[in-house]
Amino acid sequence: MKTLHVLGTPLLATDYSGLAAACLEWARGPRCVALDFANTQIVTMRRHEPAFRELTSAYDYFPPDGMPLVWCLNRAGAGLRDRVYGPAFMREVLSQAPGDVTHYLLGGSEDCGARLRRMFEQRNPGLKFIGAFHGKCDPDGLLEGAAEQEVIAEINRLSPDFIWVGFGTPKQQAWVRRHKHSISRGVILSVGFAFDVNAVMIPDAPAWMQRLGLTWVVRLGSEPRRLGPRYLRYNFLFLWYLFRDGLHGQAWGAGKPEV
Repeated sequence: MKTLHVLGTPLLATDYSGLAAACLEWARGPRCVALDFANTQIVTMRRHEPAFRELTSAYDYFPPDGMPLVWCLNRAGAGLRDRVYGPAFMREVLSQAPGDVTHYLLGGSEDCGARLRRMFEQRNPGLKFIGAFHGKCDPDGLLEGAAEQEVIAEINRLSPDFIWVGFGTPKQQAWVRRHKHSISRGVILSVGFAFDVNAVMIPDAPAWMQRLGLTWVVRLGSEPRRLGPRYLRYNFLFLWYLFRDGLHGQAWGAGKPEV
């Protein structure tokens, strides 16, 4: 699949159907593949914070989750019509997954997990959830108590095709960095708040706001104290690096090295 760089992060120039088909192909392979649905915060953190760039080094692919990233990719010739939004991708895959494909949920609360399973099994009666963990993940990627060893052992025993991870940034990246090498096969998908959105536990932006790149406004309204400082910092830094790197012709394009 074609890859273009935005602020040093290699982003897949793909759409929902193309990525879904690729994930099914990777799931049939003999190794573990990890995807991080990258928004502007993740791209900016990888540009600004070397420690976070190292934390995300275990990922194989970064689909573009935010519309500003799509606009940048299109300036580099990608020709994309839409982003690949984590919550929407999760809905599409789980609603249409064939019965021989298995899924594991990692993250969210027990209530959130129950809602997800109930909703998607109603949409797709042949859907196979074969395991889940809904406990605590620490910032260093360690799971609480005995789950640290038990979850990896269970994943390798059950061998799910898709491992959906919803701990949020940066916990989910830390979990993948710490554990990917111990997982024998399957596709890991870090989808952040897709668990809560699809379980209808937090609101999502309407389609017209998503098209305009304003999903963050709805999220900010739902969690202003937690997300306000984060959005202020990383939205400013994203624009600053676009300007700074753009002066040298390095804000986006093909073959730009990570910085």
